[in-house]
Amino acid sequence: MRLTRSLTTLLCSALLLMLASAAQAAPDPVFPLIKRWANINYQMQGDAQEDAFAALARDAEKLAEARPNDAHVLTWQGIILASQAKAKGGLGALGLAKQARGALEKAIEIDPNGDDGTAYVTLGTLYAKVPGWPVGFGDDEKAEALLKKALVIRPDGIDTLYFYADFLHEQGRDAAALEYAQRASKAPDRPGRDASDKGLRREIAALLDALQ
Repeated sequence: MRLTRSLTTLLCSALLLMLASAAQAAPDPVFPLIKRWANINYQMQGDAQEDAFAALARDAEKLAEARPNDAHVLTWQGIILASQAKAKGGLGALGLAKQARGALEKAIEIDPNGDDGTAYVTLGTLYAKVPGWPVGFGDDEKAEALLKKALVIRPDGIDTLYFYADFLHEQGRDAAALEYAQRASKAPDRPGRDASDKGLRREIAALLDALQ
């Protein structure tokens, strides 16, 4: 009996290790969307970019429907919808911005860290860029509060620092914007986000040129 129990314990331990290894090896279902997003966002323009974001948003919606309680999926659905809204422009983009806000708010509700701060960055930027009442839901105070939450979660993030610097510049607070933009330029790249960070560094450089 003692040998049987020991063997059972050993088998259970081995099974748990196998399951843990399988979980670690499981591919991120969002990763293909992230790669497509980076290519569309930084390599495409005009109607081609808008059409590509629309197709990407449809795929993100399908993934979100399949994984409705996955904060990571919802965060990226929000990012993709926000990017589609930016590419579309004008008042016609407001509906997309509202959808993005809903996805991001749900992601933060599920995971208070907001996908390591990314959800807060995107939601804060939405509040900063969308027109205010009565046209839209834009709100500079709320935007800054959300961007600061992202910085609390990830104070040395290349994206958290850049988007706060860009917000400060839009607010005319250029001395503070320069400080955060310089910090963003020295921030490390994010693992697996080479294409995104390469594009982001071009935006940081452009912001620094405007501030110096």
